[in-house]
Amino acid sequence: MVGLFKMINQYNDTEVEKIRESSLLVGKTLAEIAKHIKPGVKTIELDRIAEQFIRDHGATPEFKGYRGYQHALCISVNDVVIHGIPNEYELKDGDIVAVDCGVRKNGFVGDSAYTFAVGNVSEEAKHLMKTTRECLELGIAEAFAGNRVGDIGFAIQQHAEKNGYNIVREFCGHGVGRKLHEKPDVMNFGRRGDGKQLKNGTVIAIEPMVNQGVRNVTLDKDGWTVRTADRKLSAHYEHTIVARQGKAEVLSSFEEIEKILKQQ
Repeated sequence: MVGLFKMINQYNDTEVEKIRESSLLVGKTLAEIAKHIKPGVKTIELDRIAEQFIRDHGATPEFKGYRGYQHALCISVNDVVIHGIPNEYELKDGDIVAVDCGVRKNGFVGDSAYTFAVGNVSEEAKHLMKTTRECLELGIAEAFAGNRVGDIGFAIQQHAEKNGYNIVREFCGHGVGRKLHEKPDVMNFGRRGDGKQLKNGTVIAIEPMVNQGVRNVTLDKDGWTVRTADRKLSAHYEHTIVARQGKAEVLSSFEEIEKILKQQ
């Protein structure tokens, strides 16, 4: 889940392992969801499956109750950028759907998101998803101790714009750990050398939101659902990482998700 929320936490190795445990459970939850993403499935059903899976694994859905939000997942279909509310919508062949999930276990939070193709999607949608995933990887490559959040944003922005896409600027990644949203804000655009410096043990969620068309967004009357202003597609991927000397260590994982997708 995205947040704009003073001190930047640095977590010790024991705490990082607890964040990793929660983050890996998010990946397993999204893998469970991957089994059910197909035409005809209602997004509210995906949310029910996720909440049951999370609770069965001794954790709680971190999004549920957050600022009054009533669900375990944010499910954002097609032109919905983030914070889509699970409802009676039935997924259709050709949709792309970003599923964002957070869990709390043993006092620590993990947060991750993945964009899924429903059935046969267009080549344009596939390229948007591929580019957004690459933006995430390039951002992670800049998230080492000593670098700054502007270095992450610069890498993400450059790759998105090089491919003809635009970066959402109203929402961003964030610190994560004891709380879902901590400092620092991790923008998906920026300049090299700008912003807060990452320390060894800084844990952040990096989450590029990339639009097929204009970067502008609108907010639905429900107060949550963020859409592209031109109603073109948007994609969203997110990992929780810890900054280390020389490189970032990814605490969440897409491995279980992609194992399921390859079997389908």
